[in-house]
Amino acid sequence: MKKRLLALCLVAVMAVLLLPACSQKEEKSEKTTASTTDEKPDAAKEKLPTVEKVVLNEVAHSIFYAPMYVAIEEEYFEEEGIDLELVTGFGADKTMTAVISGSADIGFMGSEASIYTYNEGANDYVVNFAQLTQRAGNFLVAREEMPDFTWESLKDKDVLGGRKGGMPEMVFEYILKKNNIDPEKDVRINQSIDFGSTAAAFSEGQGDFTVEFEPGATNLEKEGKGYVVASLGTDSGYVPYTAFSAKQSYIEKNPETIQGFTNALQKGMDYVQSHTPEEIAAVIEPQFKETDLETITTIVKRYYDQDTWKSDLIFEKESFELLQDILEEAGELDKRAPYEDLVTTEYAEKSVK
Repeated sequence: MKKRLLALCLVAVMAVLLLPACSQKEEKSEKTTASTTDEKPDAAKEKLPTVEKVVLNEVAHSIFYAPMYVAIEEEYFEEEGIDLELVTGFGADKTMTAVISGSADIGFMGSEASIYTYNEGANDYVVNFAQLTQRAGNFLVAREEMPDFTWESLKDKDVLGGRKGGMPEMVFEYILKKNNIDPEKDVRINQSIDFGSTAAAFSEGQGDFTVEFEPGATNLEKEGKGYVVASLGTDSGYVPYTAFSAKQSYIEKNPETIQGFTNALQKGMDYVQSHTPEEIAAVIEPQFKETDLETITTIVKRYYDQDTWKSDLIFEKESFELLQDILEEAGELDKRAPYEDLVTTEYAEKSVK
């Protein structure tokens, strides 16, 4: 009993002795917090943003979209309070379906899909809020090296092309027409092969040429089964090839999320503008585990050298109208869509300030 009483007394004494110290710590903590709050009222919000789950459906998983993967790997989305789930749609039609149905919050695809949907009369149509690439990302691959290649070389040849109405095929035909080649009369274009399967078909002997995204083009070269002879991105000029979009209703209900998402992307764009292809490749390597670093670097450099990525995400009217010119020339557009309805630059403009 005495021992227990003694122990209780010791506890009481210790509590009394520690009380002033605790008070001082609490007082110091309060002062520090107050001082920080006075100096930087938004600091706490910046460090601990509300986490928002966002499902992003991408048209394809390609090194062509390097700035987006930089933003993921450098955790720029987390910095903006976004828990990003990335899903690959394997085609603009599938990505658009995911956005319209609500299984994806944001879609990343060619902007032609938003024009088609709008013209079909969708009430809650999809709006583009950030442009990523400004050149086509595919390359023309031949069966042999052609240092003196000209587009005239495609006349009366078999070419493995892309899906009718898709950006890869339309840009290809746009280039042919620029070079006075009729896509229907002068060239035999095979559009029956699924996206992503053309490289395999070419390696098995189909076609004299094939239009390939990366890593298909580089892999054909490594295997000695093909040679890149032209860049569609270089020969087509600046084209608004891919953009991020969401339904009107989602943007209206979640403006802060859209802004945070765009901010994260802009950080990725800033990174690729200020780093070497080797540095970019090293950052995005985890996104392409099936591809060795040397190949990733080769592909990044190819895109880097042709000025693939914009310095900002602003989708300008001139680019949108050029896109519609291409659609019209391809016979895929009966009525032009208004830029003011299908594009907003609000978030992209804020992200660069």
